[in-house]
Amino acid sequence: MRENAVNCISPSGLHRMAYVEWGAVDNPHVLLCVHGLTRNGRDFDRLAESLSLHYRVICPDVVGRGRSAQLRDPAAYGLAQYVADMVTLIARLNVSSVHWLGTSMGGLIGMALAALDGSPISKLLLNDVGPVITLESLRRIATYVGADPAWASFEQALDYVKRVSAPFGSLNQADWLHLTEHSVRQDADGQWRFRYDPAIAAPFKASFVDRDIDLWPLYERISCPTLVLRGAHSDLLTPDTWREMGRRGPCAELAEIPGVGHAPMFLDAAQISLARDFFLAP
Repeated sequence: MRENAVNCISPSGLHRMAYVEWGAVDNPHVLLCVHGLTRNGRDFDRLAESLSLHYRVICPDVVGRGRSAQLRDPAAYGLAQYVADMVTLIARLNVSSVHWLGTSMGGLIGMALAALDGSPISKLLLNDVGPVITLESLRRIATYVGADPAWASFEQALDYVKRVSAPFGSLNQADWLHLTEHSVRQDADGQWRFRYDPAIAAPFKASFVDRDIDLWPLYERISCPTLVLRGAHSDLLTPDTWREMGRRGPCAELAEIPGVGHAPMFLDAAQISLARDFFLAP
């Protein structure tokens, strides 16, 4: 694993987007793995290691998260900025096409980029996200996004992550430790806090609508081979929307992960195999 970064631009200036990469640096086959709203690129460590013999795997921290910089103007936190940053990253990688795995927000970024004319995405895996974002999930997200809790110890932070991330499914202690270690940091005052800018919530809360969000016109512009994974207990991707994604737009392949809500985390062999089989299929 190697740590790297690229400078991207927003209306308020330049910002640094960090990423980790796995596999041979000269491998022309690139897989981008993009995380969810408050997560970071280290979520994909096990998947990336597993696929690093086949791909140069790139796992960015979307701006405002992980090791990436924070935006000077919080109003810029949104899909347009995130897509622009990924175009800059792909240009840095000097490849004409990529495969894309996106969890939740990372899937929305992938959908938006895959829907563009001349998109570099040639295969797309959407992890527990689709063209309808339910009001139920929006209300749940609103209860925690932008919160800035502090804990006196790492153990307290670990307990909190376990509680709020329970929909990830039945993870073992090593899994929870991995997710927490890369999600929190210790301040100079000894307190532990999340590794993201609480201001990422500003545009979300400013534009909150009391209804489902409909992105079908975006999805129907996608033409590359697509797989949609759904956590069987997800409140963000409903069974009806998931099934309809197999009939509209790219007519995606569909798979469901039992015992998981929002969202599968690719920490076990079965989930990793689903991704591997899809990406490596002719």
